[in-house]
Amino acid sequence: MKKKRNWTFKSKHVLIAMGLICISLMIFAAAVKFPVAPLKNAAGYVIVPFQKGINQVGKVLDNATAGFQEKQTLVKENKKLQKKVDELTAENSRLTQGLTELERLQELYQLDQSYSEYDKVAANVISKDAGNWFSNFTIDKGTEDGIQKDCNVIAGSGLVGIVTEVGKNWATVRSIIDDTSNVSAMTMSTSDRCIVAGDLRLIDEGKLQFIHLKDEDNKIQEGEKIVTSDVSDKFLKGILIGYVSDIKEDPNNLTKTGTLTPAVDFEHLSEVLVIKELKQQKEDTE
Repeated sequence: MKKKRNWTFKSKHVLIAMGLICISLMIFAAAVKFPVAPLKNAAGYVIVPFQKGINQVGKVLDNATAGFQEKQTLVKENKKLQKKVDELTAENSRLTQGLTELERLQELYQLDQSYSEYDKVAANVISKDAGNWFSNFTIDKGTEDGIQKDCNVIAGSGLVGIVTEVGKNWATVRSIIDDTSNVSAMTMSTSDRCIVAGDLRLIDEGKLQFIHLKDEDNKIQEGEKIVTSDVSDKFLKGILIGYVSDIKEDPNNLTKTGTLTPAVDFEHLSEVLVIKELKQQKEDTE
């Protein structure tokens, strides 16, 4: 039997054959002066659309390259702008903090001037009890700075509380909003006495309570100033506590009860002034 021959053609053989055919055709056309116009027209139908397609692909690639380069440029610019925004944001934050601190210090200075007759020392609040309110807190000044137990503490526009414990470089303050606090007070215009009682539940409404106010002539109205009284055993006379916000007559028809808006923001305390002179010392010098 005869073996079958397997004919295999490699791609390079095909290309060589096609090249030879093209060369032969060109020689033949030149020899017989075959009209090339039909060939050109035929080529035009095939090559021109192909060339247009290549040009279109080239334009797309050019646009994609330009778009990619533009995107890279925009990304770089965006990073620069973001860095600048971050720097400006940080600077604005520093300026805001500086202004806030300046406002607090100005407020403290004005308070110092309002009670210029007393010798005082400024202190920072360094810790406080749990919760939103500064009912009991610690400051960074103590006996080394002339602070004693029962020293009066002020901030904002008036009375904060009193020193209950003191060390060499620290002191604990109980504020007048604490449930255990009771301050002998009086009205500014009539000197009618009352008691300002601490109530942490009431301070959630931004209020303090006053009780046992004698106002026989009904002169006390909303907005009346309440200050520490002259008969208080620990608080110096005339320190502002707050302003009457509402008032009502007690069932006994002899006294009145009400609330007042405190002169101090007991939710935000950073610095305070401690009056180094005690009430007893003040009375002994008079």
